[in-house]
Amino acid sequence: MAAGSTFGTIFKLTTFGESHGSAIGGIIDGVPSNFNLDLDKIQSELDRRKPGQSSIVTQRKESDTVQFLSGLLNGKTTGTPIGFLIPNEDQHSNDYDHLTDVYRPSHADYSYDQKYGIRDHRGGGRSSARETACRVVAGAIAKQLLDTIGVEFSTYVDQVGHIRLQDSSFFLLEAIEANPVRCPDKDTAERMEHLIRDIRKDGDTIGGCIRCMIVNVPVGLGEPVFDKLHAELGKAMFSINAVKGVEFGSGFASSEMRGSDHNDLFNSDGSTISNNSGGIQGGISNGMPIEFRVAFKPVATIVKSQESINSKGEKTELKGKGRHDPCVVPRAVPIVEAMAAMVILDFYLRQKSTVW
Repeated sequence: MAAGSTFGTIFKLTTFGESHGSAIGGIIDGVPSNFNLDLDKIQSELDRRKPGQSSIVTQRKESDTVQFLSGLLNGKTTGTPIGFLIPNEDQHSNDYDHLTDVYRPSHADYSYDQKYGIRDHRGGGRSSARETACRVVAGAIAKQLLDTIGVEFSTYVDQVGHIRLQDSSFFLLEAIEANPVRCPDKDTAERMEHLIRDIRKDGDTIGGCIRCMIVNVPVGLGEPVFDKLHAELGKAMFSINAVKGVEFGSGFASSEMRGSDHNDLFNSDGSTISNNSGGIQGGISNGMPIEFRVAFKPVATIVKSQESINSKGEKTELKGKGRHDPCVVPRAVPIVEAMAAMVILDFYLRQKSTVW
């Protein structure tokens, strides 16, 4: 039995569909009733993730137009499951005919085949990042609900390859969306864009990092011991394709620090002078901004020739075809934000259900 397609406890998303099937979609449980959903905002979030939006991403042409099937009446949530569908409009399945019996290095081909005894070679099937469009729908709904209590997100690219943004600030959406890389600093963004273009010309791919900052998160979100807030955020991020690392606050740099330097000393109102904890202490939000970075590996499919094997274990030469991102991070920004919003809302609803 295939499992692992549902995320969340109260606010819950179940997704379905493959990259080159007729559609992808999902069911969202736990949305409160009588809430006026702005459908245009949901579509706007999908437009930030969709392919073909600039010359530095995959040129697959998908409108990613979401169709809501249930859970809404005259724009208001009914409290019942929200079902939605996103048709696949631009499949070039024959681009993947050469992969019918060949495994791509560092892709999910081999592991899926070994687990299930069958795999959809067309664009990776269920392992394709196409599935993440469903998460963006759920995340857009979560963001609208969180907006009612003042929670705000600032999520942007802060590194591509060796080029890194030095300023870790809360940036407004306008600054983030001012360029196709989604780096809020103009000069750094231009350098990143040039690097991505050079990498693409070379038939290769490059990795990068995304920073997410969340402000006005209520104090007390998180469930000790195994459901710590940062543990669930980490799980959410690692569920995204190509993610290889997540760090909160001072992250890995804390391993080189002394406690006297790392400790976040208190102000009289309970806030802290520094924020090395990244807004989470003991697995529970402390009211400070939640800050974390997500590291993405280079996209596995490259145009350069590589040695690989087929299902019989025979050596073969493989050269990537089809339409792929040379760097995934520009399109992954709304995905990271969506997953973070789902986690924060889920813990907020869990807190509301246990505290009277």
